[in-house]
Amino acid sequence: MMKKMMMIAAMMAATLSANAQNQEAGDMYVKPMVGATLSTITGEHADNAKMKIGLVGGAEFGYHVTNQFALTGGLLVSMQGSKMEDTQLWRDFKTTLTYLNVPIMANYYIVKGLAIKAGIQPGFMLSLKGKGQAMDDFGWKDYESTSTEDAKKFDLSIPMGLSYEFNDFVIDARYNLGLLSINKDSNLKQKNGVIMVTLGYKIPL
Repeated sequence: MMKKMMMIAAMMAATLSANAQNQEAGDMYVKPMVGATLSTITGEHADNAKMKIGLVGGAEFGYHVTNQFALTGGLLVSMQGSKMEDTQLWRDFKTTLTYLNVPIMANYYIVKGLAIKAGIQPGFMLSLKGKGQAMDDFGWKDYESTSTEDAKKFDLSIPMGLSYEFNDFVIDARYNLGLLSINKDSNLKQKNGVIMVTLGYKIPL
């Protein structure tokens, strides 16, 4: 049984390797992509912040400078933020920050189909929603806010990760390291931290 499983695994690996897309210098493509985010907020007064799940979707344009090196630029709508379960002032509180992100990345192919990538990502806040329970003088009460008055509308992060291509499908996993505070208050330095996993499909141009 073990030998059969090893043979099947070897055949699947060989098939994936054989089907990995060949790329050549000058090739261009557009890649619609959709997936999920696992995000949190780091920094001051964020010790109780937990990861929350969101959605991400959009498209990237790619250009192969050489067979092993490509540049990509994209537009991605990304749901980010964090959640707090229990603090003295908040309970079961979720913050959802929705951004239009513009990842600009360099992609280096280690082997056929497998690339490491890194770059820079400007982001523009589209909406903010906070929902949960807040403590006041009379106890716990439901709280909800959509005000962006105290939040910065511009964000900047460093995306870095890996991708693997097979039959024009691309599995992409990256981490977006926030560089700027999301708050206008200079005394409250909190930044985005986002894990993103997507499935895309390359359409040659």
